[in-house]
Amino acid sequence: MRPIDLRSDTVTRPTPAMYRAMAEAELGDDVLGDDPTVHRLQELAAEMTGKEAGLFLPSGSMSNQAAIATWIGDGETLLADEDSHCLFYEGGAPATVARAMVRSVPAENGVIDPYKLQQRILVQSEHTPATTLLVVENTHNRGGGSVTPVPTMAAIRSEATRLGLNIHLDGARVFNASAALGVSVGQITEHVDSVNFCLSKGLCAPVGSMLCGPSEFIREARYWRKRLGGGMRQAGILAACGIVALQEMTDRLAEDHVKAQRLAAAVRGASGVKVNDPQSNIVVLQVEAPATDWIEALAGHGVRCLPFGAQSVRLVTHHDVDSASIDAACAALDAVASRHGPRL
Repeated sequence: MRPIDLRSDTVTRPTPAMYRAMAEAELGDDVLGDDPTVHRLQELAAEMTGKEAGLFLPSGSMSNQAAIATWIGDGETLLADEDSHCLFYEGGAPATVARAMVRSVPAENGVIDPYKLQQRILVQSEHTPATTLLVVENTHNRGGGSVTPVPTMAAIRSEATRLGLNIHLDGARVFNASAALGVSVGQITEHVDSVNFCLSKGLCAPVGSMLCGPSEFIREARYWRKRLGGGMRQAGILAACGIVALQEMTDRLAEDHVKAQRLAAAVRGASGVKVNDPQSNIVVLQVEAPATDWIEALAGHGVRCLPFGAQSVRLVTHHDVDSASIDAACAALDAVASRHGPRL
């Protein structure tokens, strides 16, 4: 039996349409600026997010860090919640790449309270560095796929403007936020200055992320992409998959949210387990036994997942796990929870 892989939505494989697009892609040298397929992808991404320009990068981490380095000056301070991806999972890059200081801001399940930004601001003086950038994550990975509503994004924008901050949106899964809220991506991104989103998560492209923002910002971010080793040559082969992802894969993301709700329902109320109410495609189990015990037990039932802490397990739904596989995963969760309870 093929394993049911719920480790991440990054495990998705390209669709048949993507393979065809790769084979037929018109190519150039993107470092020299003449790959027409990359140009089409960048224009499409900018249009969908309502920004002036877009830039294709190899990864979400590089995209975030290129954005931070473009917005912020040496020694200046950025604000982000303490569990944000750019702080937790990107190897300390704000300090080593942008040479930025970081201050955390209050957030509940990854949703920032705009009215608490003021207390974290540093005003430039001979003693303190200026705070110039706020990073918001929507949906929020460590928040269990939590979604920041549009009115909250608008309030964050208003407060950030009052405080003189630019806003970068880590929108790795912003199309999931769009699906969860029932709004266009542009209605979310209109409240930020720049946005990164991944093509290689729920959208099924094999590689790549997009960074969108003002034209001058993107021009400088292209320099940072080069500095970080992200310049690619015949990148149109990959960009072709990104075009298919944006044209064909965004409307189906709500299906993954329903799958996540089914997984959560399978263990809700079980002894020794607490589960989030999934807002998007991420399910987080808080377990009384070690997370590794749960992961091993689920693996015995053919379900693959990842630890999210010493007593926390994450499961992520995606295109490549169909309804029958979700049924099997639900049965496995029920079996593990029922048989083992709080101790495995």
